[in-house]
Amino acid sequence: MESSFFPVPPDVLLLALSVGAPRRALWFACLCSAGSVAGGVFGYLIGHYAWEAVRGFFIPYVFSQAAFDRVATLYNDNAFVAILSAAFTPIPYKVFTVAAGVCGVNLGTLVVASALGRSARFFMVGGAVYWLGPRVKVWIERYFDWLAWALLVLGVGGFVALKYLR
Repeated sequence: MESSFFPVPPDVLLLALSVGAPRRALWFACLCSAGSVAGGVFGYLIGHYAWEAVRGFFIPYVFSQAAFDRVATLYNDNAFVAILSAAFTPIPYKVFTVAAGVCGVNLGTLVVASALGRSARFFMVGGAVYWLGPRVKVWIERYFDWLAWALLVLGVGGFVALKYLR
């Protein structure tokens, strides 16, 4: 539900379940990943069908067709990286799943980027509890968002370096 409309991130429940049963933490991460990707597809469908219903209100009263087309083109051109980034970091993932439906992003792109990003995020939490035990809970609560941002910056920096160093 969080991937489409629910305001509470699944990390809270994942961490609580994993601390309560550390040997099942990886299983919980797997369930969380699968559920989140399915929720992302639901968010995509919400975006696609809701947009068709409200499009006439937004264009031309909120923004122009030209502005929408420009943003949709930018999003589609960078959809995989945008969705992957939102799926892994504290950026609101649901905004990107709904926007993917609105902008007509390829559903396969959404699913693959979501599966990679959400799995990485949830398996980091579940894996930390599985291998380090419940005592890691305080560290995760305090530093997870910073770690996710740092990994995103390193990943983007690596891609940029590869692109311009060739």
